[in-house]
Amino acid sequence: MTAVFDDAVLRAVLHHMNADHADDNVLIARAFSPIPDVISATMTTFDGDAGQWHVITADGAEEVIRVPWPGGTITERSEVRREIVALYDAACMRLGIEPRAHS
Repeated sequence: MTAVFDDAVLRAVLHHMNADHADDNVLIARAFSPIPDVISATMTTFDGDAGQWHVITADGAEEVIRVPWPGGTITERSEVRREIVALYDAACMRLGIEPRAHS
């Protein structure tokens, strides 16, 4: 059964990703979206299996994508950051971009 995170955890992570890591959202969406030319991405939710983003393309098309966590299923709040960082690193690798250091 897929882990579901409570509303407070969802709100905190989504606020952080969308307020502080908007560029990372776009990078992840560009790397993993099946649709081309992503220009905007907002993380909308996540569960134990994947993160979900609402994406907008250069021609105005909108889509929702789910990207599985690289490390597999998670169940704990503390694992969310690790998996988002892993997605960011994998997106950089896929796109040929040097990732920034993580603190």
